[in-house]
Amino acid sequence: MENKETGHQDPAGQIENNEPREGKSENVQENNTEDNKMKNKNPMQEIEIEKMVLHCGGTEDKLEKSIKLLEMISGSKKIYVVRSTRRIPTFGISPGKKSGAKITIRDKIKIKELLERFFVSMDNELPKKQITTNQVCFGIPEYIEIPGLEYNRDIGITGFEVMLVFKRKGKGVKLRKIKKGKYPKRQNVTKAEIEDYMESKFSLEIE
Repeated sequence: MENKETGHQDPAGQIENNEPREGKSENVQENNTEDNKMKNKNPMQEIEIEKMVLHCGGTEDKLEKSIKLLEMISGSKKIYVVRSTRRIPTFGISPGKKSGAKITIRDKIKIKELLERFFVSMDNELPKKQITTNQVCFGIPEYIEIPGLEYNRDIGITGFEVMLVFKRKGKGVKLRKIKKGKYPKRQNVTKAEIEDYMESKFSLEIE
């Protein structure tokens, strides 16, 4: 039998229906759109934590306690003593005087493990005002609130500050010594991107 629309005849004498199936066509278009999005996504635009900096202020006896605290938290002896660059009469600090201690952690596994414990002590909540472009800063009032840390008589009751620095994976072109490339401002990690990252990676409530 001849198909009036196409002029073709199938072997069984039945009319072939060559009209496209709308549902199948829509699914194909959606799949193609998703595939194109995946292909167009630049892996160098993905964000990650570049480093974590732990800081604890103090002079003289308090400084010694701060160093012991950072050693206990990080498990490292590589503590850097900070010297003041200005005069603060209220605290008896003058330029060049030792005024605190800090340590920088770049190991991704270590950073994740510490952050999970820090956030537990904060009830998994993070104020939105602590987030700025490229970084997050927050404080832990008392270290004994952190799971796994017990009271140490030599340290007493004290707290410390945490700073997280974010970057895109393409930042390496700026830091390398050979064929160094430009790193435009649009590569900065925005507050909104950091919020999404912290919520998805650590299930935080950001308010």
